[in-house]
Amino acid sequence: MFYLGLDLGQRHDPTAIAVVERIDLTRAGQGTVFHSVRVRHLERVPLGTPYPGVVERVREIMRYGELARNCALAVDATGLGAPVVDMLRAARLGCDISAVTITGGDRQHHTGTMWNVPKRDLLAVVHVLLERGELKLARGLQELGPLIRELTDVRSTTAASGRVRLGADGCGEHDDLVIALALACWRAKRGQIGFGTGRLTGI
Repeated sequence: MFYLGLDLGQRHDPTAIAVVERIDLTRAGQGTVFHSVRVRHLERVPLGTPYPGVVERVREIMRYGELARNCALAVDATGLGAPVVDMLRAARLGCDISAVTITGGDRQHHTGTMWNVPKRDLLAVVHVLLERGELKLARGLQELGPLIRELTDVRSTTAASGRVRLGADGCGEHDDLVIALALACWRAKRGQIGFGTGRLTGI
């Protein structure tokens, strides 16, 4: 099963897309158990691409080979993201869509497919997968260098007001690739939708 994370950019920030594959193993006496998450595709959509163009790019990816009807989408619905979520739903992509509002709060909660998820929870998913050796990167992955820089630069800062901020952009980098990856991994860890299984050979 494949999971796509979509971090929507704005005027000065690129939109980023991550595709991961959840790998499960069947073990005697345990049934199907989680094994790892494999990052299969990363890209930044060209800066200035209008949102309808972003939706079309997502459609192209989801129609690719074995992703068709075998992929779930988690999209950043924070701020201006809500109208884009509506556009994605109207595009009839044939997949489960989770609209994620990224918050600075303490707890996740949801109504249907609308989620509020603390940013620290999203980043923690990636951190734990890396720590356990469960996040696998495909060879020759596009945007691999920028992703590694973002992962290295993501940190916690505390403002004078006492508010804690998580991100990489304050350190000279955007964090769009990390957030796209975090959305995809967060959705992957929540489990399969039931469209079947498949393999990705390239996009």
